[in-house]
Amino acid sequence: MLIISMNSFAQDEYPIIPKTGPSMESFIPKGWKVIMQRAGDLNKDGLADEAMVIQNTDLKNIIANEEGRMGGDTLDINPRMLIVLFKTSGGSYALAAKNVAFIPEQNDNERPCLLDPLLESDGITINKGLLKIQYKDFYSCGAWEVYVADYTFRYQNQKFELIGYDDYSMHRASGEEFSSSTNFSTFKQKSISGGNVFSEEKNKPKKVWKRIKPVKLLDLERLTEDVLNAFLVEIWK
Repeated sequence: MLIISMNSFAQDEYPIIPKTGPSMESFIPKGWKVIMQRAGDLNKDGLADEAMVIQNTDLKNIIANEEGRMGGDTLDINPRMLIVLFKTSGGSYALAAKNVAFIPEQNDNERPCLLDPLLESDGITINKGLLKIQYKDFYSCGAWEVYVADYTFRYQNQKFELIGYDDYSMHRASGEEFSSSTNFSTFKQKSISGGNVFSEEKNKPKKVWKRIKPVKLLDLERLTEDVLNAFLVEIWK
């Protein structure tokens, strides 16, 4: 399971996002910038909706790395926010969802060698009506493991519900790899262990299917690292 340290900023430190606006730019607060943006129909009305991640640009949140530690000289811990907009038939936009607690910052003060989990991966994508968020846990120093996690959301029941979770890990020294894919709608999980990307002799993947415990699906707007971890522990009991 991929564990990303999410941002440490309190909810009240974030600007208020309007419910509606004439353009995407009207949802971007002063002092913030767009770092990732994707378009696609998310609510089956044939219109191109938008998902974007925005980041604060406050210079006080670009801090010096502690002397003697590995990693870059400075760390950008400016908070980020995910905003999902539905396009209306009139061309304006309506706020469909936002999340400030599940989007990791560019750098992690506790793990200075960790590269940007969002920008090192596919980040956010929209495909076939599904919103996917991907994070990659890759260290420039101090760790050999690479982790990738995908979270798949579908707009249903008037909210974006987490319907799928996929994870992959690979050891950069041994080549050992593991992956799993969990569908929370069908209550099925596929795990593949025993793979090796470096050695055909050692590459003996074994696939296992199992049913998972039915649980109430998570809402993107209420998703936090703690909520997700508790959810995964519950279904994998």
